[in-house]
Amino acid sequence: MNIFEYAMQMEKDGEGYYRQLAEESKSAGLSKIFVMLANEEVKHFKVVEALSRQLGAPRLAETPILDNVKNVFAGMRDQKEALLIDTTKETQKYRKARDIEEKSRDFYREKAEEAPEAPQFQILMRLSREEEKHLRIMENIVEFVSRAEPGNWLENAEWTHLDEY
Repeated sequence: MNIFEYAMQMEKDGEGYYRQLAEESKSAGLSKIFVMLANEEVKHFKVVEALSRQLGAPRLAETPILDNVKNVFAGMRDQKEALLIDTTKETQKYRKARDIEEKSRDFYREKAEEAPEAPQFQILMRLSREEEKHLRIMENIVEFVSRAEPGNWLENAEWTHLDEY
């Protein structure tokens, strides 16, 4: 399996996992975030597919996912969404997603360093940065559901730490 086949499978698996999390989530807000992440993985798949077919330098548009996630959490806070989360079970699933994002980020970073041409390097580094955003989102969700009272954390969350990325 070459780098592109591996990356496309990784993105397809990520999409499937996020769609599963969205379907299983009892929180409308978290479900919405997982659908956004799944859709991002589809975009990544298409970029890697274009790279594999050597269709020139594919473009990966900047996505406002961090702002969108902050808006979803603000909406959850404003609507005082009832959060019925099995923290042990959900935290395990969300940690798995976080770990997948970390591996994806590292994979793209490593492959960028091996890229023979500047356009490939730039695209792979961009994918790495996108996966870094997803990693930060999942770290925040893990923190969120790991709290004894997630609703209180949601009430006081400012989400300014997501702006760093």
